[in-house]
Amino acid sequence: MAHHALSSQESYNPNHLLDILLGKMQLKNDAALSRMLEVAPPVISKIRHHRLPVGASLLIRMHEVTGMSIRDLRDLMGDRRTKYRLSDAQGRPKPEEKAAQQAAQQAAQQQQAQSQAQPAQSNDASSSTKPSGNYAH
Repeated sequence: MAHHALSSQESYNPNHLLDILLGKMQLKNDAALSRMLEVAPPVISKIRHHRLPVGASLLIRMHEVTGMSIRDLRDLMGDRRTKYRLSDAQGRPKPEEKAAQQAAQQAAQQQQAQSQAQPAQSNDASSSTKPSGNYAH
């Protein structure tokens, strides 16, 4: 069973948050809560069983539905952190993504160089194809 880093905090209890939301919104069960939050029912189950953390997008949706502040919602589940920290690895492109980005940049630069060179070539080409007025039939 995979646990996320926040679940190691003794005070972390997403069930408390979910139970408060059920009561505040006068819902009967987690299925009704999942409909209200517009998430799949397994998401609520995974949160209850500490297999999935309450993510930022879900917190924002809870805020939108209930009108409660994000801070209050985090307090209800026992998340007392004042800052979220991303690891160095998060946000960095994977090596294959980085290579694809570099290839795309090079292709864009080549295309730009070609488009700048084409007007000069087309002017030369157009001058040689202009009719001179002497038609040989």
